[in-house]
Amino acid sequence: MLALKQIDVYYGNIQALWQVSLGVEAGEVIAIVGANGAGKSTILRTISGLIKPRKGSIEFDSKRMNLLSPDEIVRLGVSMVPEGRELFPRLSVLENLELGAAYVNRAYTQTKESLAWVHSLFPILRERASQLAGTLSGGEQQMLAIGRALMSRPKILMLDEPSLGLAPRLVSEVFKTTAQINRQGMTILLVEQNVRQSLKMAHRAYVLENGRMVMEGLGKELMANKHVKEAYLGL
Repeated sequence: MLALKQIDVYYGNIQALWQVSLGVEAGEVIAIVGANGAGKSTILRTISGLIKPRKGSIEFDSKRMNLLSPDEIVRLGVSMVPEGRELFPRLSVLENLELGAAYVNRAYTQTKESLAWVHSLFPILRERASQLAGTLSGGEQQMLAIGRALMSRPKILMLDEPSLGLAPRLVSEVFKTTAQINRQGMTILLVEQNVRQSLKMAHRAYVLENGRMVMEGLGKELMANKHVKEAYLGL
């Protein structure tokens, strides 16, 4: 479904990723774990078209994406929930959701159905429909950011640090809803600081260190790996 092949990524003259390869199959939850600054978010931003790889290729459903713009990539079926949410704070909850579908033809024609789906996942967003997004709590804003991404009817949903800054109870809710979305057929690529929760729910996972992929395997296998336990699980 999604394949990165030997990509190199730079910020100016500074290299951030070295020959990174990964694959995502339809229906999977794939986690990318690693320390802060390892390059995890850079991978998602590169897939989204916000950064262009200097070498290597990115393919989605057998289509080369390297030269596509971010809006073209969304239309292909790739949607990202960015770190920090990046909502429109002076627009209402409903307006933020509607914008998620506004520029994707197949999604725009299903706006009503998509709203019903998002409201079934996050009932609080129906209650807050007329409230300004900037006045929501942190947890509600994260729900809105995920809901807005789902409004584009993506084939793959990328989540960048969805639990960042949330209370433990809300972190649990985010992972519970993410698992629910996956059970409904959504493919998910997850970057998350909570390594234990990520590996617990992931079908497969990759370990990124200093811009290089150093390990990959089933989520449960990496949970039991000595290096992962010592470096990321505090064991």
